[in-house]
Amino acid sequence: MIPIRDINPTRRFPLVTVILIVLNVIVFVFELMLPSESMLDSFAYTWGLVPYELMQLDPWAIITVFTSMFLHGGFMHLASNMLYLWIFGDNIEFALGSFRFIIFYLLCGIGAALGQVLINPSSTVPMIGASGAVSGVLGAYLLLYPRAEVETLVFLGYFVRLIRLPALVVLGLWIFLQLSSGLLSLGMEATGGVAFFAHIGGFLSGLALVVLLRRRRWWE
Repeated sequence: MIPIRDINPTRRFPLVTVILIVLNVIVFVFELMLPSESMLDSFAYTWGLVPYELMQLDPWAIITVFTSMFLHGGFMHLASNMLYLWIFGDNIEFALGSFRFIIFYLLCGIGAALGQVLINPSSTVPMIGASGAVSGVLGAYLLLYPRAEVETLVFLGYFVRLIRLPALVVLGLWIFLQLSSGLLSLGMEATGGVAFFAHIGGFLSGLALVVLLRRRRWWE
């Protein structure tokens, strides 16, 4: 299933959501402009989060908790994260207010990083991508708008249908896949790939933080 858009309009332009998407795209374009694969690898190791270094309380590793949220390993990695952020981020930005949404997004990214680091603290593979923070947005959306309809591409063999499903189904299935994939990955040697426990950590952070940060009145 691939969500296309939600049927849940907001009253304000999602400025912070758009800025986050633009920043991610700018960083990715910079990555594409690097002249060699070795420079790209060096860039990822410098600005990506390496769990082992964070566990050693390396001051630079603490900075990379934030910088790693804006790096991506390929076009599809970027596109999928930005698609989910665009579809679901505007509603959470509206529910929290723009400033609190920034805090929420960064804290979800921290929660995502800790989720993966605690599972595999000795890994020297850099973690990159906005998916942990975006997972927090999905958790918040599931809690606040479980009945909102989401237009979703559903693949049935050779056939593709566009149908409307409740967010509870779309995002509930998404987190189920992350949990099951994460459990299956336990004990496997870390050689890169999807950081499932970052997704889980971000999702759980979003569930908790949206309750704490949600504004009580829409005009706040």
